[in-house]
This record gives sequence, C-alpha cells and structure tokens, in this order.
Amino acid sequence: MQGNAKDKGCEVKRYMLLHFGFEKPTSEIMKAWDAWFESISHRQVERSGFACGREVSKNGSRELPWNAESITGYNLIEAESMGEAEQLARSNPFIASIRIYELR
Repeated sequence: MQGNAKDKGCEVKRYMLLHFGFEKPTSEIMKAWDAWFESISHRQVERSGFACGREVSKNGSRELPWNAESITGYNLIEAESMGEAEQLARSNPFIASIRIYELR
C-alpha cells in the first residue's frame, strides 16, 4: 500500500465497514460508489460485496432477505482511530447506513 499511515510511522488499526441497505443501483449511484472506493484506496485493505445469505440458529436456518436491512458489502480499512474511520465512512454514498467495527 502506498501512502498509508504505516509509511508515516503512525500506529494504525483495522476497521470493518459494513454497508447496509439495498436498492437497484443506477449509473449515478455506481459512479458515486466507484469515486468513493477510489477516495479511500490508500486506506483500503480489502473490499467485497455480498449476495444471498442464510442465518443459522439453534432453531434452524432461514434465507436472509435482500432489502434495506441487508448487509450488502464491506470494506476492511486501516486508520489511526475510530474517528478517522468514521470520517472515511461519512463520505460514502451509502444506501441505508454503514456500521464500523474496530478489529482486534
């Protein structure tokens, strides 16, 4: 990775950004997402999207719906603090929301 906080001698942590919500993407939405991915590329370690999913519990399993409450993708990023991770997330063209978790 070029230009990340490790190169500057700063201690970095890893954060998982979980993207929530789905609506059929338009070309404008896809352009906004592509621009956002480019804007965080210096902090991004990995990214991916989700397709279908299942929830498994002691009561069995069920297919997960694809709607506003669905987790649709994630980014694994490096940042110096939760505040910096939140700042990166705020510039995202999210559909419903983004949840940020610090990884141990």
